[in-house]
Amino acid sequence: MNGTSKHDALATGRVHDAPSDNFVYRLLPRALWPHAQLARWDRPIGWQLLMWPCWWSAMLAANVAAGEGTISPGRVFVHLILFAIGAVAMRGAGCTWNDLVDHKIDAQVARTRSRPLPAGRISRKAAYAFIAAQAFVGLLVLLQFNLFSILLGISSLAVVAAYPFAKRVTNWPQFVLGLAFSWGALMGWAAEFGSLALAPVLLYAAAITWTIGYDTIYAHQDKEDDALVGVKSTARLFGENTWRWMVVFYGGFVLLTAIAFALSGVSLPAWVGLAAVAGMLGWQIARLDIDNPDSCLALFKTNSRVGLVLFFGLLVACLWTVAN
Repeated sequence: MNGTSKHDALATGRVHDAPSDNFVYRLLPRALWPHAQLARWDRPIGWQLLMWPCWWSAMLAANVAAGEGTISPGRVFVHLILFAIGAVAMRGAGCTWNDLVDHKIDAQVARTRSRPLPAGRISRKAAYAFIAAQAFVGLLVLLQFNLFSILLGISSLAVVAAYPFAKRVTNWPQFVLGLAFSWGALMGWAAEFGSLALAPVLLYAAAITWTIGYDTIYAHQDKEDDALVGVKSTARLFGENTWRWMVVFYGGFVLLTAIAFALSGVSLPAWVGLAAVAGMLGWQIARLDIDNPDSCLALFKTNSRVGLVLFFGLLVACLWTVAN
């Protein structure tokens, strides 16, 4: 396991399921560790998964602009940087909000009881202040885009705020997470064109199915504790049939992305990237062991590479179109 043991985590001020050699513990003063843990800076996979739909959408739009001869490489680059910063800030704010809402539940789950709020390493007042600081950074990023994108970004906050409560009322909290985590699939296109079209909407739907898939794998780590405390999840709902549902959701992701690609007229490298992604997702399904928490966590983390491969295919496709 990459993280420390549960006992050691509580004793050393770290969290159980984060890598013990992360930069947070090597470079930041110990007084800032609880803030970094609330924002999950010691677990970068989260902001990466939030960022990839933004980058896919931005690069899908760039492919269309390249085909029309209106692409601005500088603008595309700036958008990618802004989306990366925004992903870190808003993922951190969302996780801090989630921890505040789930404070009592986290104290009852083995994997999460070493987090700073249930472990008593930070006060709720300080956590709320930290949300405000991260949200301010996110707002500064959002204000760099056009008005349509600003309004679109603000409209996502309702879903983000609702997510922590979903696990109490529905067996499909992963769907609600997908609605929030996939919003960037709309934002990248909107930032380029100041409007939406069918292609980014389909990419958004695709990203939702991807999120349901990978977060179901992630949720299998906690299913026993979740059952004891009454937390709902698709992992508990699907049970032994999880692999069949993974075929549905990961297959839906590939199909919907393919339609978005076709509508956008992307060139061959993007399709090669999508084919590689399909193989990577199939490998995840073949390797899935829902009763092995370490294996589930490892498979979940491979989805950052899925995001990278799809983005790289779109990037090369864009360069291909510009060159020809």
